[in-house]
Amino acid sequence: MLRLAEIKLPLDHHDSALREAVCARLAVPDSAIRALTVFKRSYDARRSSQQLIYIVDLDIAGEDALLKKFKGDPHVGATPDMNYYHVGQAPATLPCRPLVVGFGPCGIFAALILAQMGFKPIVLERGKEVRQRTKDTWGLWRKNVLNPESNVQYGEGGAGTFSDGKLYSQIKDPRYLGRKVIDEFVKAGAPEEIVYVAKPHIGTFKLVTMVEKMRATIIELGGEIRFEHKVTDLLLEGDGDTRQLCGVVLENGEQLLSDHVVLALGHSARDTFEMLHARGVYMEAKPFSIGCRIEHPQSLIDKARHGKHAGHPILGAADYKLVHHAKNGRAVYSFCMCPGGTVVAAASEPGRLVTNGMSQYSRNERNANSALVVSITPEDYPGDGPLAGIALQRQLEELAFKLGGENYEAPAQLVGDFLAGKPSTQLGEVEPSYKPGVKMSDLASILPPYAVEAMREALPAFDRQIRGYAMHDAVLTGLETRTSSPLRITRGDDLQSLNVRGLYPAGEGAGYAGGILSAGVDGIKIAEAVAKSMLGLH
Repeated sequence: MLRLAEIKLPLDHHDSALREAVCARLAVPDSAIRALTVFKRSYDARRSSQQLIYIVDLDIAGEDALLKKFKGDPHVGATPDMNYYHVGQAPATLPCRPLVVGFGPCGIFAALILAQMGFKPIVLERGKEVRQRTKDTWGLWRKNVLNPESNVQYGEGGAGTFSDGKLYSQIKDPRYLGRKVIDEFVKAGAPEEIVYVAKPHIGTFKLVTMVEKMRATIIELGGEIRFEHKVTDLLLEGDGDTRQLCGVVLENGEQLLSDHVVLALGHSARDTFEMLHARGVYMEAKPFSIGCRIEHPQSLIDKARHGKHAGHPILGAADYKLVHHAKNGRAVYSFCMCPGGTVVAAASEPGRLVTNGMSQYSRNERNANSALVVSITPEDYPGDGPLAGIALQRQLEELAFKLGGENYEAPAQLVGDFLAGKPSTQLGEVEPSYKPGVKMSDLASILPPYAVEAMREALPAFDRQIRGYAMHDAVLTGLETRTSSPLRITRGDDLQSLNVRGLYPAGEGAGYAGGILSAGVDGIKIAEAVAKSMLGLH
């Protein structure tokens, strides 16, 4: 197979144009191409250009001669092997089954890969199965009622279930493990286009059915999923710097024995982090970011990004990515941008308020939203120790809850008022999408002063990149505090905890992923490490 990159075509090219462009680029007749597959399709976002850019894989006659002819051309080369190969297969009899704690994207793929290799994992998920969890989540959005064990953060599918379903990442992926993640989503019913579009996404409603199908596959392969099974303690043996894990204790008192436990916690499993810290599992505080959600009319973003091509079906709702380095040393950036989506209530603890963003596959809601966040470091946290970032999150979330009226309505402010330093009293052109609702207020009263200063500097800078970004009536909704885990459960080269053998910290909660794709990739890596250990392949 031969891979050819940088084939540029207009947005509305005819069906045979790609094949014709490939023939012209390689100077070969059409009859030489036995098969053509699109590996990736992106687009040039510059308003003056607006072209589609293709990378294609070809089964083509005379491949060796073409590779020799185009030697040194960075856009022509052999197609790499992107197939996934399991590291081994479990024996017929296992001394014990591996445990996977958490059934978000990382836990799903850790369990799936272990099941595919015959290790019959047992998954322990504190929350409920995805459809019941969805009902509980709507209970907060529609009735202001929070279920602390079944919400946006806890339950089958993890926090990624109520998101845009983005399946792209900036992680280095020389083994194409991301392709394995995407292939499994397609097998579970995702649109086939996610294999080749540059920024694939699925959306919440489609993710629900895919998660269910992946669960069914794991069970068919001998795995077991136990919902509403919360891990509350570890069973450890030995003293000194390194101990051996031999199992876990559940909230109901049950003990499950295993010397291979995948810890696929989400970034909001605060009580579990506290338990791990109390048991001496090595962890350290890490940076994360705080801020608000910002909403604009999606049409404004489409026009600013796509110009005359705004609304073109192949482009869809426009997204953006913005970064500003403020004078006070803080980075301000957009995060988890949701085109045509909604701002959602993402609280998991009573008396605390958190926002997040979500989109459906269609991305056809009236507003665009994104987190507008400021980077912070452990030096900003109250006190010392690995749990200090959690303390800051809780402090800010309690302030947001009180400012919103203590009923899970969120405090909100117009961008123009935020820049002017005065509270908002009424909405303007932009109608906020957050449910249960918003209370107009002054977000600067609950954000740290360094964050307010950096955001007020960044908004006009972003307006110079996207005209209208700092429009007076754009809405800020607060607070966004869970951009990533505030700690890292540090692991070694064998992917085990530094001081607890048999414990495999994984995914976003452990500080090793950020988003569905990278969490899925980390789950695959962890499953491989567990399999190698159980097979004695180190």
